[in-house]
Amino acid sequence: MAVTGIGGFFFRAKDPEGLRKWYLDHLGVGSLPYGQWDTQAGPSVFSPFAADTDYWAADHGWMLNLRVEGLDGMIATLRGAGITVTTNPDWDMPGVGRFARIHDPEGNPIELWEPDD
Repeated sequence: MAVTGIGGFFFRAKDPEGLRKWYLDHLGVGSLPYGQWDTQAGPSVFSPFAADTDYWAADHGWMLNLRVEGLDGMIATLRGAGITVTTNPDWDMPGVGRFARIHDPEGNPIELWEPDD
C-alpha cells in the first residue's frame, strides 16, 4: 500500500472565502465543488526543510509549491493584476525547472514551478 498523490492542502485563513476567491481568480485553483481542481499527473515533491532554512521567510512554517505551464505568461498576468512576483536565476535548475515566488493576500508564500520537459 502506498500514497498515490496529494489529496488536499488545508490551512487556516483570516478570510477563507476571500482567500479562496483570490486563489481561484489568480491561479485557477479551487474551481470545482469543495475547492477541488483537476490536476495533471506529474511529479510532486514532499520535502521537510531544516527549521532554520532561508528558502522562504522564517515567519511561515510552510510554502506551497504549484506546478505550472507557461511560467512567463503567468508571471505577466500576475504582475498585470498588481501581484508582486519574484524571480531569481539562482533558483532555476537545469533538469528540474524554473521557479517564481508570490504571496497570497494573507502573506502565505507560494512557489510557482515550471518543470523542465
